[in-house]
Amino acid sequence: MLGVKGRGMMNDHESPITINPGSGTLAKAIVSNKKGEKNIPEGTILASRIDRLASFILDVIVTTTILVFITRGSVLYVWNLSMWSSYDFHYSLGMTFVFFTAHWLYWRLSGVYLSRSFGQKIFGIAVVSDDGSEMTSKMWDRRVLRKLIYLIPIIGWYNGIYDLARISQRHTHQSDIDVKVNTIVVKAYSLPPSFRKHIK
Repeated sequence: MLGVKGRGMMNDHESPITINPGSGTLAKAIVSNKKGEKNIPEGTILASRIDRLASFILDVIVTTTILVFITRGSVLYVWNLSMWSSYDFHYSLGMTFVFFTAHWLYWRLSGVYLSRSFGQKIFGIAVVSDDGSEMTSKMWDRRVLRKLIYLIPIIGWYNGIYDLARISQRHTHQSDIDVKVNTIVVKAYSLPPSFRKHIK
């Protein structure tokens, strides 16, 4: 009698416990927008801002060191304020062009052909589309061009700090560049084999 009455009472009220019939990981749940869920692969782990910052710094150090040897130190004119304020400022201007072009080529070519830079490989991360698929050449163009701003003193540093804050605030760990280009940065090993076969 009591059991029947109890079941009747439960039928009159909604159960406070609901069961989610769907499945998916935290990364899959959070990489979404108003248009619907992105099809990010199961088990994908998003890269931390520390890994991203460290890989960026390593890339800049490696590329700049190579430029120092190739130009026999002339690339350092980029940061020589006295040279900029002299009649020979064209040396600094020329080296600035070389500096930015070298970084653009490095990030673009390593992205298109390896799907990540040397620094990103060291820290085990890779850049992919926000559905986990391989990025297109056009996406790399857009991403790398925006990334060059980080190399500009003061302005770039401000943008870098701001983007690091945005990465930590967003559940998707996306920077403003990621949002504009529709990319995410992930731990490469966490992608299924079919999604990481292009990552070198």
